[in-house]
Amino acid sequence: MLKLSSDAVAVWIAMVVRMLFTILLLGLLSSSQGQDSLPPSTPSQTNETRALWVVRTTLTSPEKIRTMVEKASVNGFNTLIVQVRGRGDAYYHSHREPRAIELKDQPLDFDPLAVTLAEAKQRGIKVHAWINTSLLANLDALPTDPKHVYNRHPDWLAVPRAVAVELYKMSPRDPRYRARIVEWSKANRAELEGVYTGPANAKVRDHIYKIWMDILKDYEVDGLHFDYVRLASPDFDYSRTSLEKFHKWLEPKLSPVERHQLDLSLKQNPLAAPDAYAEKFGDFQREQITMLVERIYRGVKKRKPQVTVSAAVFANDENAYKRRFQDWRRWLAMGILDVACPMAYATDTAVFQKQIEVATSTAHAAGRRVWAGIGAYRIPVESTVEKISVARGLGAEGVILFSYDFTTRPGDLNPDGAYLERVRRGAFDVARAN
Repeated sequence: MLKLSSDAVAVWIAMVVRMLFTILLLGLLSSSQGQDSLPPSTPSQTNETRALWVVRTTLTSPEKIRTMVEKASVNGFNTLIVQVRGRGDAYYHSHREPRAIELKDQPLDFDPLAVTLAEAKQRGIKVHAWINTSLLANLDALPTDPKHVYNRHPDWLAVPRAVAVELYKMSPRDPRYRARIVEWSKANRAELEGVYTGPANAKVRDHIYKIWMDILKDYEVDGLHFDYVRLASPDFDYSRTSLEKFHKWLEPKLSPVERHQLDLSLKQNPLAAPDAYAEKFGDFQREQITMLVERIYRGVKKRKPQVTVSAAVFANDENAYKRRFQDWRRWLAMGILDVACPMAYATDTAVFQKQIEVATSTAHAAGRRVWAGIGAYRIPVESTVEKISVARGLGAEGVILFSYDFTTRPGDLNPDGAYLERVRRGAFDVARAN
């Protein structure tokens, strides 16, 4: 056997070490180059948000809530978005708004949100508090409680253009003031779900903000969810407050000649400013809503950064922007929304796909998320399953079905009342198997 000197052995060992290091380095570089060539990663289906919008009618008894949570759990849903402010009322212990009339048969210590949280946490399900923002009252069931905003603050109501001149000089305390708003609204139900508040009113924005902060302080929710964070239609808001705020907002943007001309016109017509500057009036309306969203988002993140802020938005972004003054794409770009939940309720999957594609591209460019809203109440289970697959393919981080309440009622689209079970089999069990 050849004998090597100690120096030769040391040299030989050093050469071997260098060779091994080179091989390892080349392997790492090759692996890195291979990863660069892979398509962008998408959220794991096992981590996706599988949510249900739960309408307030399900929160009227502990038994209904327990059943709801159990059905969500056994069918693979991991998130509940529960409506705790429906029409200026409360399905939780509120210091600011009246307890919902639908809870009248329950003990006063019954707290629907607290019960939902307790039941859901036992099963590892997240709970988001769903807060209707601007929608205040149903047209055919106007609030009777004197503490309700509709009765307590009639000056907060959004006014349609058609009656704005008539109401401009009328006291909001005059019973005719609300009556005219309701009368016009009933005659124009196509785009109106009820009576709205006007976001240009700073007192309205303060009230909504405090509602959010109260829930955030008093309940360990996983998220807070905007709905109806918009105006009803282009017919709104022409309240005196909105008109005066717009005039003040507009003036710095006008030349001295334009300001003088507008001042003359306003002496004859209180709607002169929005009539002459319609596009700017639209910008103003959008800005009022965006200010509210931003203030609330900043307030939530300052107090509990881990809480998710989401919003149900019109899936048709052009309709949302032009007709509802809901500039949700800007909210994502500004970083004042964690998750956009486009209500893509079209029965046509091609339309659904286009709308979710717009939402995901906007959100992902801003480092934000999308939960695709599916109108289960309008389509058979097979179509819901198909849309879940499409949303996954587009990189949406989750899906939300509207609504749990529909899935419990047998009907043409849900003959056996087992809608959620069939969604689980068609969309969630398949994902787990793969």
